[in-house]
Amino acid sequence: MWHDMFSLPLPVVEKVLRALLLYGFLVAALRVVGKRELGQTNTLDLVVLLLVANAVQNGIIGADNSVTGAVIGAVTLFAVNEAVSRVSYAIPRVAGVVEGEPSTLVADGRPDHRALRNAGISMPELLAIARRQGFRDLDEVDTAILETNGVVSMFRSGEERVRHRASAGGARVGKRRRGE
Repeated sequence: MWHDMFSLPLPVVEKVLRALLLYGFLVAALRVVGKRELGQTNTLDLVVLLLVANAVQNGIIGADNSVTGAVIGAVTLFAVNEAVSRVSYAIPRVAGVVEGEPSTLVADGRPDHRALRNAGISMPELLAIARRQGFRDLDEVDTAILETNGVVSMFRSGEERVRHRASAGGARVGKRRRGE
């Protein structure tokens, strides 16, 4: 029993390579699919993400159902994710490639239909996002930005904007007025 749980039918290098390859594929796929998948998910998006997780599972574990193989795959994924995060933090250009850039969905009170189409966000979805943030309708929204983490930030005209700055003690919040 113990032997079956911990024996590795595949070489450790193959387990690590499988995890690395699928991590790279998923990062690229989510980058292509868009930021919406990350923060503004609907039922269909959730179903797709669950099915993708199930589909890539066998690619990571191969013919290995051992606890040792699972731990090797998980440790590899955590390690590569941490490495990508640190490199992205240290080199902003890498962050732009991996995470993308924020997209302006509404500018000066006017929806950018091209940006909405590229993000896969319909006008009814944008209105629902606005209502969740306390806006009665889109006429109250001066600016809406789809952040790289998939969250839509909305601002009223003349509203103070919040900017996060990293500090040694964590994230500090500072304020600046629009146009400064």
